[in-house]
Amino acid sequence: MNVKIGHVVEDFETDAYINDEIKRVKLSDYRGKWVVLAFYPADFTFVCPTELGELADHYEIFQKEGAEILSISTDTAYVHKAWHDDSSTIGKIRYPMLADPSGKICRQFGTYIDEEGVSLRATFIIDPNWVLKSIEIHDNSIGRSAHEILRKLQASKYVAEHNGEVCPASWEPGKETLKPALDLVGKI
Repeated sequence: MNVKIGHVVEDFETDAYINDEIKRVKLSDYRGKWVVLAFYPADFTFVCPTELGELADHYEIFQKEGAEILSISTDTAYVHKAWHDDSSTIGKIRYPMLADPSGKICRQFGTYIDEEGVSLRATFIIDPNWVLKSIEIHDNSIGRSAHEILRKLQASKYVAEHNGEVCPASWEPGKETLKPALDLVGKI
């Protein structure tokens, strides 16, 4: 894996299906925003539409938090369009669906399964300065929760905006945070 928590993420460029168009996009197009990268194995599968549809249902909330969702699979942008046109669940998606048919971006983020030519199910949260704040990678048989991704984004934002405070387990906006002794910050 070429990415690490607390390190700056390298830019990448690829085709994407966005708002009924296929466009060339770069990660740097979203500089200044929080970015949620949602890697998934493949279009026209079983678990993937449940996750991507749930992210679509929460998309407006992510945008209000100043974040952009970018889904990524090893399918082409044309396959993303076909799936978008064919599925009512995927048809709800308004966030960019990135294409990585060569697996280059998946390899950059350590999600590529060489034997299968697809990505693991993975989520990365990147801050507006391109610093990686969260990584979640797991088996492709386990779907993610859009609510939990949103909670992690909100916690990441809170910590970034409130120097010296940290978020305990299951923290959500409005709940109490912790303020460790200054000499322990960074060792938590």
